[in-house]
Amino acid sequence: MPVESINGRGATRNATPTRFNLPERLVEGEWLDSVEALDGVPQRRTSVTIEVPRSILTRNNSPDIGFDRSVNAFRGCEHGCVYCFARPTHAFHDLSPGVDFESRLFVKTNAAQLLHAALSRPGYECAPIAMGTNTDPYQPIEERFRVTRSLIELLVETRHPFSITTKSDRVLRDLDLLAPAAELGIVAVAISVTSLDPAISRTLEPRAPSGRKRIAAIKALNDAGVPCHVAIAPVIPQITDHELEAIVEAAAGAGARGGFYLPVRLPHEVAPLFRAWLDTHHPDRAGKVMATIRSLRGGKDNDPNFFSRMRGQGPWAYLLRTRFELAARKHGLPAAKFPLRRDLFRPPEGAQMRLL
Repeated sequence: MPVESINGRGATRNATPTRFNLPERLVEGEWLDSVEALDGVPQRRTSVTIEVPRSILTRNNSPDIGFDRSVNAFRGCEHGCVYCFARPTHAFHDLSPGVDFESRLFVKTNAAQLLHAALSRPGYECAPIAMGTNTDPYQPIEERFRVTRSLIELLVETRHPFSITTKSDRVLRDLDLLAPAAELGIVAVAISVTSLDPAISRTLEPRAPSGRKRIAAIKALNDAGVPCHVAIAPVIPQITDHELEAIVEAAAGAGARGGFYLPVRLPHEVAPLFRAWLDTHHPDRAGKVMATIRSLRGGKDNDPNFFSRMRGQGPWAYLLRTRFELAARKHGLPAAKFPLRRDLFRPPEGAQMRLL
């Protein structure tokens, strides 16, 4: 792998994935240790590979998730959020869940065609499709490839219910599609706001829009009639939890239709990546942060069990829940709900979509 600077990235390392019995990559030569200190080390550039999958709908039967199908237009995410629970998926492709995840991206340019085929199948039963459940549908490369927009065009054309979760105000670009979908009652948006502090966001999620921009996007969507909620996700003890009440207040002031929060999750390779990030950016409290996370997760770095993975357990989980409920009650922010109509769905006609 070329020697490149990772300044401006979320992950501080690019460890070799080993979970799928892949051969370990060996890099020989102590010169690599010193070349990073030399001037002129190039910044790592983002690369994009066109992926041609054979299917696009991902199904799940998780009892603690409010949808049973999702669409992900991209693999990897340039936002670089160090805590992202989707990072381990890159290991399956012999790429690191570290810097590779945020710089070696894959785009599914045929996503709309595959979804068209899926919705056209005889016996297809309509239920809301979730977008943004794995990687962000409005990460920077969407500006160039417009895959998410092509999916929304199809969903609006067929009057199929869908939800969007994103960290980007780029979602406002598609207001011309989302507003008519909202009039039909087939769309809901959740914008994730982790921190309102630029200093925290700069290292925690370095290539995502600022928290204030996301709050402004919540207001713009709701002003346009598109139901938009706030997702305070994740809440990281000792790093962002002190902002919980401020985010609730800001989101409620922006007209958020509802809100929810999720404690940080550190599955598989995310835990060592997060520990390395703490050692780099918050060495003074790294031990305290991890001790609190383990308290939330039953003494481990991560709890994969249904329901408890979303809420946490123990005194810290109780404290977070109580604080969120009190703040939501104070500022009039109801619990997020996504009632979407299913009765309007009409399958695509023929090989091509109808003209709007």
